[in-house]
Amino acid sequence: MGNSAARRLGQAVLSLGILLGGREALANTLTQNSSWTIDRAGTTAKYRVVAYGDSIFAGYNGSLSNVDKRAATWVQGEYLSNSWNSDIEVIRRTKSGAKADDIYNNKIVSEKSHMQAANTRVVTFEMCGNDFLQARDSFADQSGTCNYGVLDTALANCTKYQELAMQFINANANAATKKKMIMNLYYPGYDADNGMSSCTDASTGQKVNKQNAMFPRLARSNYRACKFAAQYGFDCVDAFAEYMGADYDSNGDGKIDADGLRYIPGETEDAYVTRITSTLRGTIRDANSHFESSGTSFDYILSDNTHPSYSGGTIYVGLLGGTGSGSGAPEYSGAQIVGGKNPIWNRYGHERAGWAHSLFNPLAP
Repeated sequence: MGNSAARRLGQAVLSLGILLGGREALANTLTQNSSWTIDRAGTTAKYRVVAYGDSIFAGYNGSLSNVDKRAATWVQGEYLSNSWNSDIEVIRRTKSGAKADDIYNNKIVSEKSHMQAANTRVVTFEMCGNDFLQARDSFADQSGTCNYGVLDTALANCTKYQELAMQFINANANAATKKKMIMNLYYPGYDADNGMSSCTDASTGQKVNKQNAMFPRLARSNYRACKFAAQYGFDCVDAFAEYMGADYDSNGDGKIDADGLRYIPGETEDAYVTRITSTLRGTIRDANSHFESSGTSFDYILSDNTHPSYSGGTIYVGLLGGTGSGSGAPEYSGAQIVGGKNPIWNRYGHERAGWAHSLFNPLAP
């Protein structure tokens, strides 16, 4: 390659990196698939976890070429490997920056073969984060009269594709699949959104709090994710509660904050939204400071204020995205996992999400 060609490639990579590096990442898409076998010593059986989603399940960390190895579903697989005493193949079919329709059409539907394999035991997915983040950016850029339609459209599209995804997975996952799961949304940038808009509300003529505009719609999306899960035989991994609520009782209501924020089966949508956005709002904390106790907190979000923090190394997926693979022994197993928790279960965003998935893991393959 000549110097000029190499320079053009470097400029292209740099430009794409800049586009993907911050809030603008959510307006672009990048395939970041991975296949990793957690290879447990002395075992021959190998079962599969299949995860479909966007940058969260991809393990996006700001790099075009590498993703977090210990992303949420990898962590889930490690717990499975320990409890089943087997090898676990974690397949992540993901596209960073993709909206819900893209995840549904180009990952779940187009790449259904991955969940049709005979050794599949768990299928999980997440979507909608980019729908809301792009809508939030659009809303924040408005002047004049506020158009809430961009936020409402994100909610409508999320609702549509969450349900379609469950219907499709039910029809296409291998019959041996023991568990199907959806993970709902945490709220990245919660504190940053607590400011006034540039636009004005048509009814009041006043600027509006951006968090107040965004939060109820995101809460409705999370409720519907868990409601659909109950309807279609899925388990709902409540990432909002896990990330946004402390691991102790900060308001003296007798419940650990994270438990108080969880979806309650049978609760109406309006009751859930009121409980989350009003009644218990004082217990919600930005996931940059997830409190283990009143005096100890861990940062669940990377410096981009969007993606989960992680522990350990990465997987190479190609210069400009693609698919990466590998294998290796579990990093935590046996006596290191006590009470279903590894030593870092609540110290990083991906560890917390993986542990939350593991709560629904099948007891046997």
